[in-house]
Amino acid sequence: MAVVISALLPVFLLIVLGFILRRSLMRLDTQWHGLERLTYYVLFPMLLIQTLVKADLSSVPVAGVGGALLLSALLMSLLCLALRPMFSRLAIDGPAFTSIFQGATRWQTFVALAVAGNLHGETGLALASVAMVAIIPLVNVFSVSVLAHYASPEKQSVRAIVMTVVKNPLIWACAIGLAVNVAQLPLPKVWHDVAEALGRSSLGIGLLVTGAGLHLEGLFRPRLAASIAVFLKLILMPVLAIALALWFGISGPGLVIVAVCSAVPTSSSAYVLARQMGGDAPLLAQVITLQTILAAITMPIVIALVT
Repeated sequence: MAVVISALLPVFLLIVLGFILRRSLMRLDTQWHGLERLTYYVLFPMLLIQTLVKADLSSVPVAGVGGALLLSALLMSLLCLALRPMFSRLAIDGPAFTSIFQGATRWQTFVALAVAGNLHGETGLALASVAMVAIIPLVNVFSVSVLAHYASPEKQSVRAIVMTVVKNPLIWACAIGLAVNVAQLPLPKVWHDVAEALGRSSLGIGLLVTGAGLHLEGLFRPRLAASIAVFLKLILMPVLAIALALWFGISGPGLVIVAVCSAVPTSSSAYVLARQMGGDAPLLAQVITLQTILAAITMPIVIALVT
């Protein structure tokens, strides 16, 4: 447990620092919006490309880790859709349902990669990056589709949904990194120097941005929908993913990375998508804040159980 906490502590301290900076030194939304775009379109993709380029994928259980996380995300998505009639009877409307859906299925990649790297170094980063390849396309398609059906005032066409996913820079970064790795393309030293420098800065800045986006309004009186999303993501999702990983015979670092990736809070980018497509953005902000705070308690327990 001490090893797990020591790996998690710097991550959550950076999130807290981002929250403090947003309310003291850097109060302007434009400052954080610029950092968010820089991280999302440049720094984070470079980290993913470089991690996958360097990874020895033959020595890690790529199929098992990716398969367990992919299936757990799929099962959680189907469960949320199956529970939609019950949510309606609880006076949870369409936009609120989309916030539950995103809160239960999406994952905070900055936290996952930071913790994975702290626990298992390059191997942890490689496995977490493989997990991103498995999860990001699926959850993006599902999230946009659910928002288009249950919340968007204007129904999105299939083409619009596909284009939203295709334009995701993280998906392209994973694809490029894997392609270079599989093809064993030689890259010049200057590439590695630049990519390493950009990649190292991505997680720190990304965690600061995550903290800056937290909202404490209504935190002590959470809505029922927010509580449901917290339970589904922080409790049920790790149970599903770890059970599938054990079924696939995954153990050691692979099992730990499955636990890490499934136990992280939902992505802060889900809030942006909710605002763009008519979801219940205030509810999702509450979900993200609750999950991020409570994950500081649940993640060490989940990870310790598999180590």
